[in-house]
Amino acid sequence: MKHLCIIFDLDGTLVDSEKLCNQAFIDLLPFIDESIDSLIYRYRGRKLALILADIEIRYGVKLPIDFEATYRQRVNELFEFNLQPIPGVSEMLKTLEYPFCIASSAPIAKIRKALNVTKLLHYFDERLFSSYEIGSWKPDPGLFLYAANKMGFPPEYCVVIEDSDVGIQAAHSAGIYALKYSSEEAEDKNHIFSNMKSLAKLLDNIYALKCDRL
Repeated sequence: MKHLCIIFDLDGTLVDSEKLCNQAFIDLLPFIDESIDSLIYRYRGRKLALILADIEIRYGVKLPIDFEATYRQRVNELFEFNLQPIPGVSEMLKTLEYPFCIASSAPIAKIRKALNVTKLLHYFDERLFSSYEIGSWKPDPGLFLYAANKMGFPPEYCVVIEDSDVGIQAAHSAGIYALKYSSEEAEDKNHIFSNMKSLAKLLDNIYALKCDRL
């Protein structure tokens, strides 16, 4: 294993869950008159409590006290029958020559559910870290610093793989280099990529630069 720790986000990075998570809002809250794409753009990477507060303010409603539990159950149902890994993820993880883990804003139960459904869990074992463990949500750097520490790496020898600007901001605040996965933005050879098959080469380039500085 090469001495560089890869910290993956989950939703939208390893599993294609963003549309399903926002579909659940539309299913449960019929007054929402926005498209799924609009909701994804507004809420990608955000803490659920902040999303629910924003919905209440923008639509002038008070959500039921048990809405979060109802929402998570609906997401669970959608995951069970519709969740897929991001194309190329399984092949990429199978051949990755670096230690890696997941650091997600989702609860551990949701992380495990997503990985089980998409048959990715065995790649990670117990290397799963959740904001709910430490009470720190992106863009705060706490989650990535926690994951790096648990993996035994200083921040400068980690790379975060994210799909959200909030996550990228958290990585930078932690002093960790970040790559953004996006199928919508133009590729940037140093920061943005759209194909999981190209990730290994990007990481090798980063690793080579870090080795040159030793």
